[in-house]
Amino acid sequence: MCTVVIRVPESPEGPIQLLAVRDEDPSREWDPLGAWWGDRPGVIGVRDRRAGGAWLAADPGAGRLAVVLNREGSPELPEAEIASRGELPLDALRGEIPEVGRMRGFNLVKIVGGLGAAVTSWEGSGLLRTQTLAPGTHMLAHHDVDDPRTARITQWRGEFEAAPFEIWPELLIRTEKVGPDDDRAIIRDNRAHGWPTLTTLACLAEVHPDRAEVRYAELPTPGDPSPLAFS
Repeated sequence: MCTVVIRVPESPEGPIQLLAVRDEDPSREWDPLGAWWGDRPGVIGVRDRRAGGAWLAADPGAGRLAVVLNREGSPELPEAEIASRGELPLDALRGEIPEVGRMRGFNLVKIVGGLGAAVTSWEGSGLLRTQTLAPGTHMLAHHDVDDPRTARITQWRGEFEAAPFEIWPELLIRTEKVGPDDDRAIIRDNRAHGWPTLTTLACLAEVHPDRAEVRYAELPTPGDPSPLAFS
């Protein structure tokens, strides 16, 4: 399951800072951060080649960013009728949420520079829930924001809160000391838990009222916490 760390400033004029770490089946191909959607000028993102949507997307010129994380829950539909969640970040940049009734559960992070950050959650049924994030440092994975049920949040949130944004990549690497199959791990190998997913990439972003700056790094070996080169 993916992990996101978000720092919301006290002043709306300050940048909202984000570290997003993606877990995925390495055999599911993706395209790195780039302008992949011709019908969405100005939008960049990490594209899933199979479904064509995005894991993370940003509109740098508008100061907007969105990223989607999986969570438990699924509609009672045949597999062929399940819709991809990859449209969520793209539509969120436009202030839209598509029909989610055919989607599995998700946490959708939406950041608008100068206005703030919010998380919309869906568990495959029921109602959408949206939480506006208060100033401070937050973590999110497959449960709720800052949820102590998620061991990596309990383990690492305080350290990210205390650390300057500039050393978050270094701190991310240091978290590997617990081992990639430990529940507390951020750089993960989930195969021991019955999932074929490993950590494959990460993005760093600062979202200002007038712009978004996004950097991208791939792990040379999925699940291996080698130093990351963000560019």
